[in-house]
Parts: sequence; C-alpha cells; structure tokens
Amino acid sequence: MASDAPGIADIRAAADRIAGAVVRTPTLLSRTLSDLTGANVWLKFENLQFTAAYKERGALNKLLLLDEATRRRGVIAASAGNHSQAVAYHGRRLGVPVTIVMPKPTPTMKVVQTEGHGATVVLHGELFDEAYAKAREMEGELGLTFVHPFDDPAVIAGQGTVALEMLDDAPNIDTLVVPIGGGGLISGMAAAAKAVKPDIAVVGAQAELYPSMYAHIEGREMPSSGDTIAEGIAVKRPGDLTRQMVADLVDEILLVPERAIETAVSLLVQIEKTVAEGAGATGLAALLTHPERFRGRNVGLVVTGGNIDTRLLATVLLRDLARSGRMARLRVQLHDRPGALFSVVRLFEQQQVNIVEVYHQRVFTNLPAKDAFIDIECEARDKAHLDTLVAALGEAGFNVHPVEIH
Repeated sequence: MASDAPGIADIRAAADRIAGAVVRTPTLLSRTLSDLTGANVWLKFENLQFTAAYKERGALNKLLLLDEATRRRGVIAASAGNHSQAVAYHGRRLGVPVTIVMPKPTPTMKVVQTEGHGATVVLHGELFDEAYAKAREMEGELGLTFVHPFDDPAVIAGQGTVALEMLDDAPNIDTLVVPIGGGGLISGMAAAAKAVKPDIAVVGAQAELYPSMYAHIEGREMPSSGDTIAEGIAVKRPGDLTRQMVADLVDEILLVPERAIETAVSLLVQIEKTVAEGAGATGLAALLTHPERFRGRNVGLVVTGGNIDTRLLATVLLRDLARSGRMARLRVQLHDRPGALFSVVRLFEQQQVNIVEVYHQRVFTNLPAKDAFIDIECEARDKAHLDTLVAALGEAGFNVHPVEIH
C-alpha cells in the first residue's frame, strides 16, 4: 500500500469532521431489484446529498484540512460536474473563493448549478484531462490550491465514509459494487470496508467506453473515448494513488456497456422512483450485465449521483420503453387514396393501442407514386400487445415494419 494512502483512522476522522455538514443518506433494501437480479440488493442513496452526489464528502474533508491562509487565497478544481458543485457549495459555506474548470460538453445543468453555488466557472477542453491540465496551469498562475477530484488522500478519506455508513446500516452486506472513474470513491470505500469487514468483496464497475482503471489493472492497452451517458466517470487516466489502492484492495473490475447503463437509469426511476445519472447507475448496470457474479450475494450499490440533464433522462426513458415493446414506431405502406389512413387507424383502435404521432410521407420515398408510407409512434401495454397489433395489420393486407432502435 502507498505510504500516503488513507487508512481506517483517516476515514473515521473524516466522518467525524464532516458530520452534520453532509447528509447521512439512507441504505435501503430493494426487494424488486433483488428479485430481478437474484441478489439481495441494498442501495445507498448518495443522490440525496444537497448537491445530489457523494462528492461533497471528499471535497469538504479536503477544505476543512486547509489552513486559514490557504482558504483565503482560494482553491481551484477540475471536474465534469459533481466534484465542482461539491467544492463550490462547501467553499461558499466556509468562505473559500472557488474557481472550477469544466470540460465544454459538461451538461448545462451541472454548469448552472456550479455557478449557482458562487463559483467562477471556466469551460475548457472536451474531456476531463484537458480541463485538468488547464486547472493545474491556473493553479500556478493565480496562487490557488488545487482540490483534486479523486487523487488526494483527504478526498479519498472523505469518500470512504460512504462505506462506513453502509456497513453500519446493513452489516450483512458481503459485496460492494462501486462505479470507477478516477478511482477516488472505490479506493476510499475499499479501504474502509476491508478494515471493518476483511472478507468483504469490493467490485468496481466501469463504463466500457472508458476502461482506464480496468486496463491498468489488467496490464492491457485499451482506448478510452466516445460519448458515454456516464460522463461523470469518463476519465482517460485514473489517479496515481488510486491506481495503487485499487490494485491492493479491489477484488475485480467489471466493464458495462452503454445500453446496460441506460437500462439501469430507467429501472431506478421506475422501481425506486429515484433519479440517477449514468455514473450513478453503473453499479446496478454491472449487476444486470453480470448476474451470475452476484447471484445469492448481499450486494451494496451506491447511487453516486443524480445530476442528469432532464432532456437526456427523457431520451433514456423513452428508449427503454421502445426496447421493452411498450413504445414503438411502425412503418406502414398504403395506397395514397381517401380512407387509407382511416383503415389503418381503425386497427389501432380495435387493438386498443394508443397513437402518439403520425408522419405521412408521399415525396421522399422510392415507393410508386400512388403509394405512400406512414410512420406511427404508438404506446402498447407490452411487446405481446404490440405483436398482436402488427399481426392484425398484416392480416388486413398492410406491409408493416417496426422501426428498430439499438
């Protein structure tokens, strides 16, 4: 273990230091997710923090450990969103001037919320690594203190308090599944959990598009790029300290595809009535992707944050409805003559399938001039209900094809 790696004493001290200034979020058993996955699933709702993410813990612990002169000069941080809000919020509480450098694609909601906490926001670069480099440059130019989002012993110790609370509330948990970006959360949680319960398994969950920690641990060269819904863990290079701690303390890292993360976001809304950003749902996505790994285990998941753009959330939910067969777009070919559209719509009414939108196309098609096609977006009870409608359309002589999403 690295000499500067925080231990259980540091994490317990952090818990005392931040007590009362962060929310002691609940850890609750999800009966429905347990039935769905075959594991006993406990959820830690860190999306209920004031800034809607666990990052407050590490940020506050770091700020409280700074001397008064350092606080007066101010701090700077680089973040895709949640760390920035945490530093800004607690910086304002403590009277510390805060500057945040964020990647340009950061969701607008996170930028606005960070500015709302009184921070000065600088948008730079496309990914965290570029924003990070700019922040380190400004640190020297302006004489500020850099608050690292994950590769800092004080930050890691603060994040480790999540595990202390989980095991205090649900001591039968035998497996923790934790999202990995830079590695700060899983490093702190693993250090705390292994000290309290040495035989506990700690499993990392990382987005397939950004497998940086997985690649390091496995000794492989793997690209980290692309648009992921889990932008909070889209880190190309994990921390130096966190890499050592993960290598020493984490039992396994699992990669999860984008579709599983989308499904997990949707399930948390539908089942738990809670909003999770992509990174916050990655732990559940790992259970959905690798159910055999966790079947029969008492699994603790951290819903790490809930700061998802509302438009993106709407898209994810609608895509999930389409994949499950509850919403569909059907393309129907028909003769372009009076009554043709009515004859199609009548079948929808007979099958009690709700029509949401109709798109009628006569010109931009390679069909004969007397033909047209219509795209009908519709809502059904489930896939079987939709299949019944498609069969009825076919029996009535219509050429119909579902417009698939992937």
